[in-house]
Amino acid sequence: MGSIAAILFDLDGVLVDATEWHYVALNRALAVFGFSISRYEHLSAYNGLPTRKKLEMLSVEKGLPVSLHGLIGCLKQIYTREEILSKCRPVFEKEYMSSRLKREGYRLAVCSNSIRDTLELMLRQSGIYDQLEFVISNEDVLRPKPDPEIYLKAMEKLGCGPDEVVVVEDAPHGIESARRSGAHVCSVVGFEAVDYLLVKGFVDQIETQVVTT
Repeated sequence: MGSIAAILFDLDGVLVDATEWHYVALNRALAVFGFSISRYEHLSAYNGLPTRKKLEMLSVEKGLPVSLHGLIGCLKQIYTREEILSKCRPVFEKEYMSSRLKREGYRLAVCSNSIRDTLELMLRQSGIYDQLEFVISNEDVLRPKPDPEIYLKAMEKLGCGPDEVVVVEDAPHGIESARRSGAHVCSVVGFEAVDYLLVKGFVDQIETQVVTT
C-alpha cells in the first residue's frame, strides 16, 4: 500500500452535504429570539465551527445574551436532527469511495466539530458508518478545530504518525486544524468534489513522492 496507512475525513461538506442543514437549523433557533446569521456570514466565518463557538461569536458581534446559549444550543440540535432525518440519504459516490478505500487496506475514520449524536446519525443515514474504524466528535476533545487536537487524537488512536495520514477537509477551520497536526492535507472545494478518484489520486501522489525521494 505504500506510506499512507489511514485517511481521516471531515464530515460536513466532505462526506455529507450538511452545511445548509446546520445553517437552517441554527437560524431557526436564533429566530426564536430575534437573531440571525446571514448566508455570507455563515460561509465566511461560521462554517465548520461548533455551535458553542458560533454562539460565543454572536454574543460578541451581535449582542446575543450569553444566558440564551444553552437553550439555543438545544433548539439547534433538535432542528438539526429534523433536517438530517428528512434529507440525509446514501450517496453512491461516497459509499463506493469509503468501501473501496477500506478494501484496499486504508484505515478510515471521521473527525468532526459536530456533536456525537449528530455525527453518528448522519453517518448511519448516509450508509458510511460501518466502513469506519471510529469517529471523533467535538465532545471528545477539549479544543475543537481549528486546533489540531482532534486529528492528533485520531493519530494516537490509530498508532500512526502524521506522515502516514491523509486528512480530507473543505472548510478553512478544518484545513488549518489538519495542517497544524502535520498530516498530509487533501483540501477539497466541497461535497460534490469528493470521490474515490480524487482521494486515491491524492494518496498516490503522496506515495509516489515518498518513493522518489
